[in-house]
Parts: sequence; C-alpha cells; structure tokens
Amino acid sequence: MRFRARSRSAPAAGDGALIRRMLGLAWHYRRGCFQALGLQALLLVFALSGLGLMGLGVDIIRYHLPGAAIPKPPRWPCGWTPPAQWPPLQLIALVAAAILAFGLVRALLNLCYTLTVTRLVQAQIVVDLRARVYDKLQRLSFRFFDANASSSLINRVTGDVQSLRMFVDGVVIESVILLLSLAVYLTYMLRIRAGLTLACLATTPLLWAATRRFSQRVQPAYLESRGLFDRLIQVLSENIQGIHVILGFARQKEEIENFARANGGVRDQKRGIFRKVSAFQPLLGFLTQINLVVMLAYGGYLVVCYERTADPAAAARAGLSVGQLLVFAGQLQQFSGQVTNLTNVANCMQQSLIGARRVFEILDAPVEIRAPDRPLRLDRPRGEVRFERVSFAYQADDPILRDIDFRVEPGECVAILGPTGSGKSTLLGLIPRFYDPTAGRVLVDGADLKALSLEDLRRRIGLVFQESFLFSHTVAANIAFGHPEATRAQIERAARIAAAHDFVAALPQGYDTVLREGGVNLSGGQRQRLAIARALLLEPAILLLDDPTAAVDSATEHEILEAVERAMAGRTTFIVTHRLSALRRADRILVLNRGRIVQSGAHEELISAKGDYLWVAQLQAPDEESCRLLGEELDTWKL
Repeated sequence: MRFRARSRSAPAAGDGALIRRMLGLAWHYRRGCFQALGLQALLLVFALSGLGLMGLGVDIIRYHLPGAAIPKPPRWPCGWTPPAQWPPLQLIALVAAAILAFGLVRALLNLCYTLTVTRLVQAQIVVDLRARVYDKLQRLSFRFFDANASSSLINRVTGDVQSLRMFVDGVVIESVILLLSLAVYLTYMLRIRAGLTLACLATTPLLWAATRRFSQRVQPAYLESRGLFDRLIQVLSENIQGIHVILGFARQKEEIENFARANGGVRDQKRGIFRKVSAFQPLLGFLTQINLVVMLAYGGYLVVCYERTADPAAAARAGLSVGQLLVFAGQLQQFSGQVTNLTNVANCMQQSLIGARRVFEILDAPVEIRAPDRPLRLDRPRGEVRFERVSFAYQADDPILRDIDFRVEPGECVAILGPTGSGKSTLLGLIPRFYDPTAGRVLVDGADLKALSLEDLRRRIGLVFQESFLFSHTVAANIAFGHPEATRAQIERAARIAAAHDFVAALPQGYDTVLREGGVNLSGGQRQRLAIARALLLEPAILLLDDPTAAVDSATEHEILEAVERAMAGRTTFIVTHRLSALRRADRILVLNRGRIVQSGAHEELISAKGDYLWVAQLQAPDEESCRLLGEELDTWKL
C-alpha cells in the first residue's frame, strides 16, 4: 500500500540552540564524562611531574659536571633534599626511577581513559541515540516517511548519530581537557617566568581568530557533504533493490557510471573539506613555531643571566637554570599542542552540528497520530465502518478525498475502483489511522477512531498490501509477525485459509524454511498468499486488501482470489482492485474519481448504468470472455 505526502521541512535550529541541546545530552551522561575528565586531570598531573623531574635531572647533571663555572644546587620538589652523602649517580637513578614510575602510571591511566571514553560513546551514547531515533521512527505517521527518502533515514540512524556523539568526546570532553590543560600549563609557566610566558603567548589571540574563521568556513561544506552522502546511499540502495531491472535492460555500465558520479561527488566534497583543514593546521603550526623562537631568544638570555649571577638566590631572580628552561620548553610545547587541538575541536563541532540537526529533525518530528490518554477498547468488534463527510489532503490546497460519506455493514465486502490518483489507497489508509481526516470522521462500530487505542485498532484490522513485504526469517515467523505467540496449529490454519499450506509444506524445511531478503525465493503469488495468511492469523474483524492481484498472472490471480474469498468469510472487507473478476465478488462497489464517490452499487447495478464502471467493464470484458472460451477449450482437450 503506497501513500504519498508532501511535507514542509521545519526551519533549521540555530547553532546556539543546538549546542545547548547537545550540552544537555552530555549532561545526561555526566557520570561517564566526569570519569573521563578525572582521568585526564590525573594524566595532566603526572605529565607535569614528569617534566619537572626531567628538568631536575638536567640540573643535577649540570651541578655535578666537573669544571662547572658557578655551581648552583638543584631545587628538589616539595622542599625535600636528599642526603648530602648520596653520589650523583644515585641521585640520577632516583630521578630516572621516578620518571619511569610516573610513565607506567600514565600508561595505565591512558588505558583506563580510552576504555572509559569508548564505553561512554559507543556502548552508551551511540546505542541509546540509535534506540531513541528508531523508537521515534516507529511512532511517526506515513506522512513523515513519504516526505523523507529511506536512504536519508538510514544515514541519520547510522552516520549522523556517530557525528552527534562526537560532540561529547570530541567537543565537550576535549574542550574541558583543553581549557584545564591550558590553565594548568599557563599557571606553571607564569610561576617559572611571567615575562617569558607573556612573550611566548603573544600570538594566542591570532590562533583564536583563525579558529573562529575556520569554523565559519567549514560548516556549509559539512552540510553539503551529508547531503551528497545521502545521495550515494540512495543510489546504492536503489541499485541493489533494482538489480533485476538493471540486468534485464543491460544498464550495468550506465549504473556504474551513475554510482561513480555520486561517489566522486562525495570524494570531491571531502577533498574540499580536507584542503581547508590541511591549510588551517599548518597556519596553527607556524604560529606556535613563533612561540618557540621567542622562547629560545628570551629564554636563552635568561639562562645566561642565571649562569653569570654568583648568588643562588639572586640568580633565581635574575634568570632561569637550564633545567627550568627545559621544563618551560616542555610546558610551552604542551600548551601549543593543546592550542593546535582547537582545529580538531572546531572540526568535530561542525560535524556534530550537522549530525545533530539531522538527528533532532527526527526526534522533534511531530507524532501526528496519537491515541487518547483513556482510549476506548473494541472488546468484540463487529466490523461496522462509517465514513462521515470525510475529506483528506496532504496540503491544504490539494485535497485527495472530498466529502466521502458511506456506511459498511459488518461482514460486507466493498470493492474500491478508480483511476490512478483518485484516492483509493488513501481511503484505505484512513481506516487503520495511518492518517487522520482533515475534515469529517471515520468510525468503527460507532466509535470515532481517534477515541480508540491505536494498537487495539490495528490488531483488529488485517492488511494485505499491493507489494507484500516478507522478512528474512522463517515462513512461520512471517505468518506470525503480528501474533508472535501463535501456535503452529494456528499458523497452519491461517495458511490453509490463504491457500498457502500446500506450497509451504513442499518447501525444504516446510514452515521452518528461512526466506531470503524480501522473500525472493518465492513467487509473487506465494508471497501474496503468505501476506494473506499473516493478516488472517490476527482473526481481524476488518480486512483491507490493496490490489492484491495487481502484479500476478491470471492463474495466480485465480488462486489468490479464491484465498481472498475464503478470507472474507464473516469479515468486513475492503478491496482495492481494477480486476472485473474481483469486482464481481464484492457486495458493493465504490467508484472514485478525483477524490469523490461518483458511483456506488453492486456489479449488476453499475453495469446497467452509464458511468465509469461500465467503461472499465467494457475494457476488460472481451479479454475475460476470451479467457473463458480458451479455458473451456482446454478443459475439452484434457477430457
């Protein structure tokens, strides 16, 4: 059953609103975020300790070098001084052992950090987001799916969810780590020498301005990239689903070229983004190199001043020792590395914004079809259906159905006939509340559909679509899809009514035969009969059949119609069809044209009246008469 809709896309949310919402997402997983940040804080402490010990080791070596011009004892951390009788090698060994121990602890902390972040983003955030998006998709109306390509939805559930989780680990955690590291390194450098620190960091405002400019330039490119990737998935999906058509018309070469164009579009767009990122990173690197030049010039001057001052206290005020300059250089390098990480953070931010906007479009999509808080229940449905002056439109200025008014008694079979676009399938879609009328109301057993539980209503309705979709599961599981608790006896009973039992029993594993994707290892008629069995297993009071014989041959049509006739027994049935053989079996026929009921009555009544039905019957009558005569000749020949 196909329903078409046009939907106006919601206005794009501003970046500020998206960022606040993503921050709310990060706060939801604050426990894991705080664990990761705590581990990073410990890593920072041990990194600083390692740098300090390295500088201490250099000062120890310089202090004990033979012929040192003005030996000044190194300053040990925490005010501790080793015993005077310890030899230099023992002091160096102590420092080396401490550096090795700190390195081992850092390695373990890095492992814990990696595991914590991986568990947070992949095992929690990604899984939860995908589940939320999938849950929302299950509650959206047909209108949403008609307005959004399946390839785009698949890409949002997979790729865009990954982009959104990137905000947590690639933006929030990294930004906090970056700010914390910058603050700590800046504090330590200022304690070593404030003037040297300010001189080395004079280019920092330029880094900030460049990062902001980069973010503004790259965001539109990421948005275009997601659209191109949607197109690539669409081409791939259509080619896989339509491979029989492609091979049948020998269009492999053209389709390969079509895929190559879509793939090349993604590649070229990615190249453009990579060029922007690649041009930005060297700029940051160049600016950080300026810092190193300033440090060597100014820092070298301070070391000379330190070495030329005889008094240790005055030397500390006048300049820096070689070890202190080494520690300062390490901290400046770490500081510059964190500033350079602004590129990655800005890059992750732009990808996250694009992914978040596309994911939140699903999560924020209105659930148009809702059940009331206290729904009525259909305990013993009779199957009476009433349309009261129903109109429906996907857009206000383009109504599909106009002023539809009729009543169907329990157990009555109603056929619906009309040209393409007359609203036949849309009319059927209103009964299980795939859509709500824009005017009027639909009632089942005297109750407005809007007052009923959706699950309760749809379990009372059996649906057989024009294109019967089967899952990659066993035959029994496909029949019992709407009633998983059904026994094998119930499944076989439904299959017998649908004239499916004989061919199912002939399958290699019978009802336990696993069908391939879409049921391609069955014929069209067999798939349709399994779909009828699936609908009948629910014991529905109302049966909706959307042109079940549209794409089958005459022999298969006869088998399906026999199955349909058995299925209709005791049920209110709506069947959309243009086949005269099916129309004759209906108690009443509704003829639609341009969204209105233009004729209503039984086959004999309508055939005797001039109108659309007579015209359809005249078109099919010669062919049906020929088939009847041919069938009589074949029967005679067999005798």
